[in-house]
Order: sequence, then structure tokens, then C-alpha cells
Amino acid sequence: MSAQWTQLTFKLNNGRQIPAVGLGTWHSDDARNAVKTALMTGYRHIDTAQAYRNEAAVGEGIKLAGVPRESIFLSTKINNMNHKHVAQTMEESLQKLQTDYVDLVLMHWPVSIDPAGEKQTVVYKDWKFTDTWREMEKLVETGKARSIGVSNFGIRNLETLLASARIVPAVCQNELHPHCPSTKLVDFCKSKGIHATAYSCLGSSNSPLADDKTVKAIADAHGKTIQQVLLVWGLKRGTSVIPKSEKEYRIQSNFDLDGLDLTEEEMHKLSSLPERFKVCKEWLPESVFSSDEEGRDFYDGDKLFEERK
Repeated sequence: MSAQWTQLTFKLNNGRQIPAVGLGTWHSDDARNAVKTALMTGYRHIDTAQAYRNEAAVGEGIKLAGVPRESIFLSTKINNMNHKHVAQTMEESLQKLQTDYVDLVLMHWPVSIDPAGEKQTVVYKDWKFTDTWREMEKLVETGKARSIGVSNFGIRNLETLLASARIVPAVCQNELHPHCPSTKLVDFCKSKGIHATAYSCLGSSNSPLADDKTVKAIADAHGKTIQQVLLVWGLKRGTSVIPKSEKEYRIQSNFDLDGLDLTEEEMHKLSSLPERFKVCKEWLPESVFSSDEEGRDFYDGDKLFEERK
């Protein structure tokens, strides 16, 4: 694989191309300037979501950057409480983003929440995520979305979706980094022709990856940052990466990847790190993740990745 990462794209199962390196905007308080900086730096993949409440700022950032819309791969996500109103909520997103279409819309979580419930603790009794997917398939037919996919789906829920889906998800977006590699999930997606995108690919704020001696040693050997090494690790696994930052120098540094390559030994070391850390912990009224990825349970009470006995 070429080490010209900033020009790399991955072909989706519908023939469209997704840029390998994108900008994530989760917890981005200044998404407008972050998006503008990213696009002016050379990024062509921008990821947002209804739940982030920054779609309007993302749309403004795109306009300020002056990059032609057709040159940008723009993705958003259907919020859990909007599962019964996919068409309507898609129109709202398009208005905020100031565009006629998105390149990709994802189901943010495989749980259909009743907004009448308290604190997102009540699920619809007459609606499942497979119903939501049926409505999302219509977005492709109307041209509102060029591609559709899912986020935070494990193997179990992917199998449930695939059993009735007319359109196979183009993308499955999950938290992926060396402390949460989810190798079985990534391999399952590949076997089904589903592209995997890594969010929180740097481990997010306060990640122990920032102090990991193995990662630091590899970064020092290449004269690169820990973040750059983690991103190339993800890219060499065949996943697109969407690191989030609002600081101009970090947005630029996260895109300064060309020429950096990792040896098979270095990739093995990173993929074999024993520590486990997860940013997005279980919080929904229905269980989302299971022991389908590393042979380890995601959750056991407050314990992460408890070893199966």
C-alpha cells in the first residue's frame, strides 16, 4: 500500500470512493473553523452527526473554505430519537449543512429511542433498527444520500441487519485504535464488503495511548508524533480514520502523514498491545456491544473488556 495517505481513497461496495483521512467533529465546540481549517489543509472527508448539534457550523465551515461541494465527502448520522422520522430529519440535516445531499448517512446507534421517554431510557416497542434501515434505503432512492451505513454496530447487530436489508451498508463506523482494535469486527465487515471507519482513532481525550511506551518508541524512531503513528496504523489496516481536533496545528499535523510507513513488526507490536480502553461506554437501554470482537466482553458492570472465562 502506498504511503501517500492523504490522496488515498477506499472503494465502497456501491462503487463510490471515501477519502481515507477525514475530520471528526464529535465534541467540537468550534466546528466551523475546524472544518474550514481542515478543508484548506487538504482534507476532503468531513464527518458530523445530528446528535453533535453542529451540523449548521459544519455547513458554514464548508462555505467559508470555498472548496467545491462535489470535492467533499460529507457524512452525518441519524439520531436515536429520530428513527421513526428518517426522511424529515434528513431534510433538517440537509438544510443545516446547506447542501442537497450527503455522501453518507449513518444510523448512529442500533437503538430506536422513544423521545417521549425520560433521558433516552425508553425504546419503541413497535420499531426496530431494521425498520429504520428500511427508511434509510429510501434516501438512496431519492438521492438525498449517496451511500448509507451504520455506526456502533457489532457483529451480532450487523447479522440481524443483513438478514433483511435490501442495501448492504457501505460503511460501519466504530471506535477503533490499538487499545480497542476490534479485529474480529473489522474482519467481519471486510468479509461482507462493508468498509470500516475508525472514530476516536487516537483514543480521544485522556487516552492512555498518549503515554504508551511502545507507541512512543515507534513514533520516535520515525521522527513522527504518536498521533501520526496511530493514524497510519489504522490506515494500514484498511480503515478510514476521522481524527477530531479544533486546534489548527493538530488538524494540520494529523494530515501530515505522507511518507510515513510502518513495518510489519511495528504493526504487530501496535496490534498486540494488551491494554484495553474504550471511550464510548455502554449507556443505552438496550445492549449494543457483545463479546463478538476480541473474544472479550465489552462490559461487565463498570469493568471494560473483562476476559471471558
